[in-house]
Amino acid sequence: MSDEQNNEEVPPTEPEQGEAGEPTPAEDSEQSLADEASESNAEELLESLLSDIERNLVEEYKDRAARAEAELANFRARVERDRAANRDAVIAEVIRALLPAMDDLNRADAHGDLAGSPLELVAQKIRTGFERFGVSAVGEVGEAFDPNRHEAIAKLPTPGATSETVADVIEIGYVLGDRLLRPAKVAVAAPAE
Repeated sequence: MSDEQNNEEVPPTEPEQGEAGEPTPAEDSEQSLADEASESNAEELLESLLSDIERNLVEEYKDRAARAEAELANFRARVERDRAANRDAVIAEVIRALLPAMDDLNRADAHGDLAGSPLELVAQKIRTGFERFGVSAVGEVGEAFDPNRHEAIAKLPTPGATSETVADVIEIGYVLGDRLLRPAKVAVAAPAE
């Protein structure tokens, strides 16, 4: 080879795409697809996370709403129960205030003083009012003695008696539903010792 040939300059060739770091069209489309897939996965992941958060929030708020509703129902029931108890307590106090007058009317009736008098109608109205509110008398001759409902004023030893029974009612007792307003004052017939 001659020096001329060695010294000849070789014209530079144009670099092929991709050699100088520029992507080829195939690489460019693959990169675009990868970017789109990555963006799509990120969006799906973001949507999945958001839907999980939304579901958790919805469940949390449903739970809170159910608790609040239960607390409200309990509060309403408690208020109604308290209202009924207060109503019964007020009725009981009013009835207790009327018991001395009722006792006088009962004694007058037992002596025959009410028959044909205007007080007979008053006594009947008071008894009807007591019944309307559920007030009933306690203490009848012959019933079993119950220390929860009767107050023993006297104990009468009675031959042949097998258990303690009411022998005489000195003062009628009254109950309002299950609530004892006043125990009946009674004389008790007890077995002879």
